[in-house]
Amino acid sequence: MKKFIILMLALAAAMVLAACGEDGGTAEGGSGDDDTLTIGISLPSATHGWMGALIDNAEQQAKELQESEGIEYVMTNAADPNKQANDVDDLIAQGVDVIVMLPIESAALTPVGQKVKDAGIPLVIVDRELENDAATVVVKGDNEGIGINAGEYFIEQLNGQGKIVEISGPPSSVTEQRGSGFKEAIDGQDGMEIIASQSGDFSTEKSLEVMENILQANPEIDAVFTQDDGMALGVLQAIKEAGRTDIQFVTGAGGAKQVFEDIQNDGLMSATFLYSPTMVRDAVKIAGELAQGNEPEETMVIKEATQVTEENVDEYYDPESKF
Repeated sequence: MKKFIILMLALAAAMVLAACGEDGGTAEGGSGDDDTLTIGISLPSATHGWMGALIDNAEQQAKELQESEGIEYVMTNAADPNKQANDVDDLIAQGVDVIVMLPIESAALTPVGQKVKDAGIPLVIVDRELENDAATVVVKGDNEGIGINAGEYFIEQLNGQGKIVEISGPPSSVTEQRGSGFKEAIDGQDGMEIIASQSGDFSTEKSLEVMENILQANPEIDAVFTQDDGMALGVLQAIKEAGRTDIQFVTGAGGAKQVFEDIQNDGLMSATFLYSPTMVRDAVKIAGELAQGNEPEETMVIKEATQVTEENVDEYYDPESKF
């Protein structure tokens, strides 16, 4: 009986080893699940505009890493901060090797960022920073630079004299930085005055409505500084429908295809300042390096707020872009 039991145990052990071999497990030198590196990507929900383009770029870059490096990815999209926090909790529970996150709201997602850090998972933050030091790397555009570059452009184009309208974003670090950069640049230009400043909520429709009211209240406007290309499109529509001819130019921020086309066609849109959704590609590439155990070359990556006008717009225009 004793010999029978030993024989049965030996057979069971042999079957387990054979099964491991069939599954391509580490016992046979294969790449089992434990060896697969995975990037978790947590982004807001969107199907169009800047965020829609960013989501597309994130997935395209993740697929390229999957094909070239064998790194898998899990992508989640959320419409609100609570859903995004739950998504990140799930990614932590799945044991992903690194997480890329664009926080819907900085303050609301700061605690879950800390959870990622506490779990020992590298965290790459895109666009909007958290309110703690949980991020391993931050990849963002130069918001203050957008404002400064726009202000300098206005000084040059208006020769230091003009009545300016500002269409800002909703309360956020992005809005604050772009607005303060613009005001810093024109500070000291006594002939330049911001006669109206209202939020367009980064919405074309809201900016159209806001600009309609501003046009009615202000019979003389020289130029409009918008903090976002989507808002600029609403402003352009309002000006066109009102038949106003006093406004010399409008500027935006981002790099939207429609804005580039208006610049190419000598429209009222004369300049924008890059805040490209392709920044997420850098974030995913960095995540791939971190997943493989490599140290980041930089902990803060800031994409330049390049000025785009009729002189260089063809370099940046992509007719296939979703944004």
